[in-house]
Amino acid sequence: MKVNKIMALRLMLSMILIVGFASCSKKSSSKNTSQGTGWNVDSKKGTSKKQEAGPGLVFVEGGTFTMGKVEDDVMHDWNNTPVQQHVQSFYMDETEVTNAMYLEYLDWTKKVFPPTEESYKDIYEGAVPDTLVWRNRLGYNETMTNNYLRHPSYAKYPVVGVNWVQAVEFSKWRTERVNEALLEKNGYLKKGAKTNDVTADANFNTETYLNSPTSVYGGNQDIVLPGKYANKKGGVKQPKAPKNGKVVPPTNIYAQRSSGIVLPEYRLPTEAEWEYAAAADVGQREYNIYKGQKKYPWSGSYTRSGKRQSKGDQLANFKQGNGDYGGIAGWSDDGADITNEVKKYPANDFGLYDMAGNVAEWVMDVYRPIVDNEANDFNYFRGNQYTKNKIGKDGKIVIIKSDSIQYTTLSNGKKVATALPGQIAQVPVDENETYLRQNFDKSDNTNYRDGDKQSTRYFNFGDSESDAKKEKDDKKMYNSPNHTVSVDSLGKMVRKYDKNNKRTTLINDNVRVYKGGSWRDRAYWLDPAQRRYFPQDMATDYIGFRCAMSRVGAKSDKRKSARN
Repeated sequence: MKVNKIMALRLMLSMILIVGFASCSKKSSSKNTSQGTGWNVDSKKGTSKKQEAGPGLVFVEGGTFTMGKVEDDVMHDWNNTPVQQHVQSFYMDETEVTNAMYLEYLDWTKKVFPPTEESYKDIYEGAVPDTLVWRNRLGYNETMTNNYLRHPSYAKYPVVGVNWVQAVEFSKWRTERVNEALLEKNGYLKKGAKTNDVTADANFNTETYLNSPTSVYGGNQDIVLPGKYANKKGGVKQPKAPKNGKVVPPTNIYAQRSSGIVLPEYRLPTEAEWEYAAAADVGQREYNIYKGQKKYPWSGSYTRSGKRQSKGDQLANFKQGNGDYGGIAGWSDDGADITNEVKKYPANDFGLYDMAGNVAEWVMDVYRPIVDNEANDFNYFRGNQYTKNKIGKDGKIVIIKSDSIQYTTLSNGKKVATALPGQIAQVPVDENETYLRQNFDKSDNTNYRDGDKQSTRYFNFGDSESDAKKEKDDKKMYNSPNHTVSVDSLGKMVRKYDKNNKRTTLINDNVRVYKGGSWRDRAYWLDPAQRRYFPQDMATDYIGFRCAMSRVGAKSDKRKSARN
């Protein structure tokens, strides 16, 4: 009997210990306790939140692929060399940017920066596409010149006549409008302010909001709200008083990057991203290999569909042959003679439309004849120019005002605004950021390992960086024409056309890569690996663009089996 009592007592003590340890464990794993310090912290700081796709974007899971792999090189320009590259996951526009999308940008610009006002007269004109690209010396195309951009019949057609600089500025504008809407949805901006209260000196910029929330919308506190901390009267909700009676006002009442609300910027895709997304080799993957090769964004080596439902139909909009842009009347080969509505042809295995044909597309990269995979084989891109926020004498960020708008003057004399009121002024990074760094040593890295003075046979290793600026034309790696535009003392534009007949190339730091075939191109150019270049400040009737967005977080959303 005594033994049974002892056993019962031991069992009771064991149960007490187990419950005690369980409660301690539960307490130590509280969601408000930091795993790193044990301090009580905001529970949301340690939680994981998946990035949402922005409007119009499709998820493209990254991976490895062979960049520059073309089936044939009929141009014999040695412009493509197969190199193994890895692309990080990203998002990409499902379709090319359409006339309707671009007109939304123009309408907003005209409303906020009225061209009738002297301070803003060049902003709207700098954003308008060049509709004269349709004209031809021996062709009648005035219908497209007058109607293609604005007529509702062409609303879902890809926008053309947009140069690379304009495409970049559209992408910036799109970033601001998307994040502005997201912050309004989450209670950080007054509802309707983005349409009713916006003016030239009171508008929204993402980076300005993240760095100085009270500076957007001209510092109007009736528009910039504290989100979840807002009370019914529009002020800041105060927390309940603790036992000691001291109320600590809430901090970080505005959305931050850590809030997970603000999306990364819309931008042009890099050449590697575009080619990877267009090739869509994922559609023929088995286990950890690609089965066979693809010449086009679709499977097979032919431009016509082999499926029973659409057998014989063309899979893209391109030029069939001399004088044949769309077949005979009554039987149109590809359903179009110029561009066509987006989504008229099947999507590739990433769900992207018109990655071959319709219009060729701008990408971010500065053009060079080679892709230097020895220098980098991850997220390859040529054209990095690193900047930082400009800080004023008062120690605060400098925000662009109406009297400090920055423009880029193109080689044809057209002005494009590149820094608008409300944005943070940018300056190149200096030696404070580059000193003793191994990964970059200057702000402009466009010419790294190709095209800079160090790449030429004339380079003297004893020269300094300043000597490189004195380099003569006949000793440059790329001796391209140098057209200049200036303004005389009377304010008149002076254009100087370079007529030097000793020029040996058209390549310089202002030519950009464009990818994919267009309605004007033969099937040869539909291969995703093909690459061409064009001056960044010129536009055509066959080059458009689409936007991309970087992926933050996990490479993939779903767990995969070995085969699938």
